[in-house]
Amino acid sequence: MTTKKTLSTPVHTASLADEEQMAALIKRVKRASGQLNAVVRMLEEGRPCPDVVTQMSAVSKAVHTAAFTLIASKLQECLREPDEHAADATQQLQKLFLQLA
Repeated sequence: MTTKKTLSTPVHTASLADEEQMAALIKRVKRASGQLNAVVRMLEEGRPCPDVVTQMSAVSKAVHTAAFTLIASKLQECLREPDEHAADATQQLQKLFLQLA
């Protein structure tokens, strides 16, 4: 039996403010996954480089948009419900944002 380790600060959770936002994020990530699968197929089929790069660009944009959406949602949550971990959460969110920039 495995146990799930809980993290000390709320910034590590992937929860969004509401179920609708989470569903939209999951949909976006699944779309990016499908686009990445299309890249693999295109490479296997020997498709032209510009076509493959265009598809890779779409994957990259979808993943980055999903990540920024997650960070923005978490930031909004921290602003709405500040707690004793607010300074740590802000620092971690800033680090995550800079990783994507």
